[in-house]
Amino acid sequence: MKKTMFRGALILVFLLIPVVAISQGMVQGTITDNNGLPVPGANIVVKGTTNGTTSDFDGIYEISIDGFPSTLVFSSLGYSTREIQVSSASTLDVILEESVMGLDEVVVSGLASSVKRRNLANAVATVSAAELAGVTPPKTLDGALAGKFTGAVVNANSGAPGGGMSIKFRGVTSINGNSQPLYIVDGVYVDNSSISSGGLNAVSQASGGGNPSSQDNATNRIADINPDDIANIEILKGASAAAIYGSRGAAGVVIITTKKGQAGKTKVNLTQGFGFNQVIRLQGQRNWSEALAESEFGEGALYAAALSSGRLRDYEEEIFGEEGLISNTNLSASGGNDKTTFFAGITNNDEDGIVKNTGYKKTSFRLNVEHNFNTNIKLSLNSNYISSVADRGFFNNDNSGTTIGVALTSTRPWDYLLPDANGNYPDHPNNSSNPLQTRDLMTNSERVNRFILGGSLDVNLYSKQNSNLKLVTRAGVDSYNMEAKVIFPKELQFQRPDQGGVNGVSAITNTNNKNANYSAFLVHNYFTDNDLSFNTQVGATNEHFSRNTVSVVASDLIASETNVDQGANQNVNQNRLEQEDMGFFVQETVNYQDKLIGTLGLRGDKSTNNGDINKFFYYPKASIAANLNNFGFWGDGSFMNRLKLRAAYGEAGTFAAFGSLYTVYQSTLVDGNVGIVVPLTQGNPEISPERQKELEIGFDMGILDERLGLELTWYQKRVDDLLLLANTEPSTGFSTKWENAGELENTGVEIALNASIVNKENFSWDATLNWWKNTSEMVRMDIPAYNTGGFGTGLGTFRIEEGKSVTQIVGTNVDGDLVQLGDAEPDFQTSLFNNINYKNFSLSFLWHWKKGGDNVNLTKLLSDFGGTSADYDEISLDPGGTIPNGVYRVNNGIFAGNATPFVEDASYLRLREIGLYYKVPSKHLTDWFGDVISDVKVGFSGNNIINIFDYNSYDPEVSNFGGNGLSTGVEVTPFPSSKRYMMHISVQF
Repeated sequence: MKKTMFRGALILVFLLIPVVAISQGMVQGTITDNNGLPVPGANIVVKGTTNGTTSDFDGIYEISIDGFPSTLVFSSLGYSTREIQVSSASTLDVILEESVMGLDEVVVSGLASSVKRRNLANAVATVSAAELAGVTPPKTLDGALAGKFTGAVVNANSGAPGGGMSIKFRGVTSINGNSQPLYIVDGVYVDNSSISSGGLNAVSQASGGGNPSSQDNATNRIADINPDDIANIEILKGASAAAIYGSRGAAGVVIITTKKGQAGKTKVNLTQGFGFNQVIRLQGQRNWSEALAESEFGEGALYAAALSSGRLRDYEEEIFGEEGLISNTNLSASGGNDKTTFFAGITNNDEDGIVKNTGYKKTSFRLNVEHNFNTNIKLSLNSNYISSVADRGFFNNDNSGTTIGVALTSTRPWDYLLPDANGNYPDHPNNSSNPLQTRDLMTNSERVNRFILGGSLDVNLYSKQNSNLKLVTRAGVDSYNMEAKVIFPKELQFQRPDQGGVNGVSAITNTNNKNANYSAFLVHNYFTDNDLSFNTQVGATNEHFSRNTVSVVASDLIASETNVDQGANQNVNQNRLEQEDMGFFVQETVNYQDKLIGTLGLRGDKSTNNGDINKFFYYPKASIAANLNNFGFWGDGSFMNRLKLRAAYGEAGTFAAFGSLYTVYQSTLVDGNVGIVVPLTQGNPEISPERQKELEIGFDMGILDERLGLELTWYQKRVDDLLLLANTEPSTGFSTKWENAGELENTGVEIALNASIVNKENFSWDATLNWWKNTSEMVRMDIPAYNTGGFGTGLGTFRIEEGKSVTQIVGTNVDGDLVQLGDAEPDFQTSLFNNINYKNFSLSFLWHWKKGGDNVNLTKLLSDFGGTSADYDEISLDPGGTIPNGVYRVNNGIFAGNATPFVEDASYLRLREIGLYYKVPSKHLTDWFGDVISDVKVGFSGNNIINIFDYNSYDPEVSNFGGNGLSTGVEVTPFPSSKRYMMHISVQF
């Protein structure tokens, strides 16, 4: 009663005062959306100040205001911002309209600052939680990004459980250096390495041919991150945006923000998904007959006997025909009060592979806590523990004929390979390996335990009417242990000494990795009376990176022992990496009434990985954006609602490959004495980081009351001081040497069209159409052209050559001339995402079309050698129309030194995601469960369930060499990709 009287008296005083007076009061209310549902976590800020709060889970807010009149700014991700002037303490309920264009979402503009998208001068892509995992649960985080924004090539290197992806933003940014983006999770630099097991290559001998890099397609560590924990992802694709990360930003930056708690009563969410997966496409069998088996192999009688006894078998179906079961369980809780909020979640993923004895299991636990000591000090702590096990089989390149994929290419349907009643497998009559025996008895298991911890402390040092100063400090650590265990028991056909084997192989590869990063920033905001604002930030960063990998490979195993110390022969390899980076960053942003927004920044870096560890390398950035719609050139009712012109320039770097600064000597034994072997490659202490310089210009527009939005960007990106492996004079004692000896250029166009096609009370339809294209060129080379990244010109390989595409594929033709046969770079890519809602039903789907881009398909060549290719007897390749495909590829291809038949168009059209869901009406839940259950949603979804391509193998999306700079497009008997079908139910308590 007293409180009511006080408020009434206060209002009366305001009515009686003839001039504006400074006073204090409380404004409170509820924030809802168009449908009357509460909007939790909405931001409420007093305009021109740092005084703000957020709404609780029920959309309720309360904010204390120092002086009236004031303007309150209400904003939330996915909604249009509203500004409302308040002249007194009062109850103010606010409705926020959904924003299809996302103009008011906040994106990164510096290491400690952000900016609204409507004022952004860079083409920064954002992926929300709903876009990331709301349609269907992704296999891995990086795989969930495919087709969802412009300017990227997201490629599945392998279909094996546990992932294995590569992502390239705006073309190839490095040939020998890092080409994968930097990942930041809640301010923590997280590792995304692919670390191979020494045991696989020891058996397959894959690294003995072609590219010396790993060819067993290890998982990449960003797959550990749980997509269900993520609230938002921002992708800094180019140097103009990524310059704030200096020497680690050239390949782009992916900034991940995980979910936070909201003040209010605790909410519990339980989500369960069940499903299965299938191979996308099988190659099929050759059209066998008794006559064909006799003419090809002299085994017509064996074929007839197998046919009459019902023992003909499709071994491709036997190997890849499993329907692996999938179970995804996620339980989370969030809540808190005005002082402390929390989000806790635990997820368990269990997915069998399409090959027996393969699968992926992952358990992830997350706890995020935020605590406000007072209005000026906020502490945020984020923690994540991940435990995973991946069983990935034995596939990809093979120089010993032992992998499951290579053995399958020589397997005919009349070969009998099944075990007898005692579990004994027969030898393969046509190959050194029985693929069923290898599948059933070998072990390739990768176990990871990982902790990611991060924290930040924000301190408002002072706050006045027109200025404020904030200190931001951050620290993070990413630590994991990965143990890869490989066992090839002596019972395997190719391990037996009488078959030339080594009597069993056991290998353990143990990796301990730790990244730690620390930073501190001062952020100053200054506001003038005419809405001219200045944002200044300055800070320092320090990062430590440490990795130790020890691999022990043992052979000639004793009895049935699998311990590496029980082998008669052991080989030990160790690889260590220690690096420390230090840097500083300054940035100034000036905003004039949201009309003109300009930014200048400079990053300075030094590192122990540079030739001179005390030398700073500097990376500038500059940008400007002009919101023409804020100049009053047209009225509020105009056809044109928004038009922004923008331009940005930035520089970023890529560190030299670890070890290229020095010459790595190796040990040897000479007559029993320890000696040193000088390698063929000489280190270079003068190596500098590769430097990327990018200019980006574009415009954004909105018409028809923002029902239609268009973003168009053109960029040109040059990479100077390109790190290349150059030939040296033989007199030096070396054959090659690392040098900064080239310059490449990427030019591209990105277009994004967003549309709110229908926006009715019970029916809405939103769509996003993306189109992007990149063209690369090696504009300068200080060394002769050379081939890399393949298996030689007779099969097709990449060639680094001045004036040509960086991703060109060359090979010898039928005349023996070295010619360009293709290019791994797509002609263009486009994607179409639709989200349709009708009453309580929602349907979402994503189509992805990749036009052009070529692969080197060596899987088909190997099946030709084995005489098993499904199209072996078809006549479609021979220009004369007489020679069957299999004979043509072998005799007129590999044996003729002609690589032309092996380079194929890798275009595809793919339904990447589709999901149909039904939300149970709230009134039914209240009738059934009272207040216990507040939300229930059921539905089903799919990944890659429609795939249209002419590529003559399992999937055109493949890479034998993993995530290396020139990796995309080389295929050698991979683990095939799969499609997934899922059913879901989610319940909120």
